[in-house]
Amino acid sequence: MISEPESVGEDGPGPSPDVVSGFDPRQGAAAGRRRWHGALWGLVGALTASAVWAAAVFGYGVGGDGKPDPRGYRVESDSCAAMELEELTGALGTPASEPATEMDGIEHPALHRISCTVNFPVAVLRTPGGEEDSGWVTGCHASLTAELHKETDPRPEFEASSTLTEIDGSGVDRVERVPDLGDLAYLLVMEDGSMSVRVVEGGAVVTLTLSSWMSPPDIDEGRDGLPDGVDRPEMLAHRTDLISDTRAVMKALKTG
Repeated sequence: MISEPESVGEDGPGPSPDVVSGFDPRQGAAAGRRRWHGALWGLVGALTASAVWAAAVFGYGVGGDGKPDPRGYRVESDSCAAMELEELTGALGTPASEPATEMDGIEHPALHRISCTVNFPVAVLRTPGGEEDSGWVTGCHASLTAELHKETDPRPEFEASSTLTEIDGSGVDRVERVPDLGDLAYLLVMEDGSMSVRVVEGGAVVTLTLSSWMSPPDIDEGRDGLPDGVDRPEMLAHRTDLISDTRAVMKALKTG
């Protein structure tokens, strides 16, 4: 369980040393200095609070009305065209069709969301040495979810989601920070081998996921499992490609 941050340098029970009880003329100068120091620290505290507020406004993209800054992002019904995925295409092959738009899109005054998928070519899994067809086939698909929040700042929920240990029934193997991408970005590696790059920037939240699937030979419907020496495709080999394509997708979603 995550605990609340601890306060540093917090005083124990009893009155603060800056509180003056009674008045002793011999201590008038010292008391004056303490009051001056207290006022100075109060001013410093106010300036610090203002700086933190400014950082929240300009760093997190929340304006004076509490609404997140769209940062130029546009999420509409035609936004799946942003899934060009040049790096993954170079590694996995050209998709057979254009990105498909899923049916769970939202177009609401508070939130715009689109979901899209791309299927990469199917590959035959061969036995060691590549001489014999194992009967198993495999393929990869990429899915994109792009959201534009217009009323509430998505960052607190985004940060909280990075602590999840399970997503859609699959365990989270590890979470890594991705530097220099949006306001905050994570790479999630799942126990089933899939990977996701999740990014928040202003009011935009973008998730690009790469997953694999395997199909057994019809003759045994997979009851015998994978033949010896035939392994599930390694998704981590495409980690850099996934991050690069996420960066390109976010650029394409911007209107200017």
